[in-house]
Amino acid sequence: MQSYTHWTGLGAEARGASVAMGNFDGVHLGHQSVIDLARTEAPLGIITFEPHPREVFAPDAPAFRLMNAEARSHRLEKLGVERLFELPFNKELAGMEPEAFAREVLAEGLGVSHVTVGGDFRFGKRRAAGTAELIELGHRYGYEVTVAPLLHIDGVEVSSTNIRRALSEGRPEDAAKMLGHLHRIEGAVLHGDKRGKGLGFPTANMSVSGLHLPKLGVYAVKVDVLTGPQAGSYHGAASLGVRPMFGENTPNLETFIFDFDGDLYDQHLSVALVAYLRPEMKFDGLEGLMKQMAQDCDQARKILANV
Repeated sequence: MQSYTHWTGLGAEARGASVAMGNFDGVHLGHQSVIDLARTEAPLGIITFEPHPREVFAPDAPAFRLMNAEARSHRLEKLGVERLFELPFNKELAGMEPEAFAREVLAEGLGVSHVTVGGDFRFGKRRAAGTAELIELGHRYGYEVTVAPLLHIDGVEVSSTNIRRALSEGRPEDAAKMLGHLHRIEGAVLHGDKRGKGLGFPTANMSVSGLHLPKLGVYAVKVDVLTGPQAGSYHGAASLGVRPMFGENTPNLETFIFDFDGDLYDQHLSVALVAYLRPEMKFDGLEGLMKQMAQDCDQARKILANV
């Protein structure tokens, strides 16, 4: 997959794509339906924005993203996307009138042949325009426009908002139904305090900064080691939380990978939340903590054996 970070100065090899356009946070089933409608004889492309516009307009709001740009790129590539136009969302782009965006970015800049969006798509300065305006501007500037209907499962709209709600309530299975895949947290393994190793449960520590926090607690997880000599797929148990036992308050993800022996520092992992096991707990001593960790691992193994 070829990635591009602006709409100007592109060579002929980047132009002519049939694109799906949106933020694609989570790349859920609704997003996938938009992408599927963009599949034509032309190369399949995605137009998305980085950072997410909400981060620009409400920088002090709580973290809300379901996935970072790295995880989104990985998921889109798995769906067969050939060209990723990850446009910088800045004052220049945010201030464009709808017609200027349609002409300068879509037609002249990217030279798209076809654009597909969801039924609730808005664009242009102050989100002034919607799908009707995009269709009219497409006729004017020479590209087709398709609007995908919103998707519902069991009467519930498939949306990033509803996926966040499911994760916040400790329902990763329900989130996965809407996502079409397990919810994953991706990133580099950080150097920690190595307490887990001393307890017999060495963990891979990852930051969750900037991401929507699922319900804090312990999960059965699937782990893909994406880089390094031990790249591959594994099972494990992960603790998402603030480590109350040790008086810390910055959330992170600590993953114990079953039957694994090796150094993962600075390698990149993708940790998929399969099932919620229990909330965070504070123990009177290390003995109680270690006993509970062993029970968590046994429960996770049983769940993952059937997934």
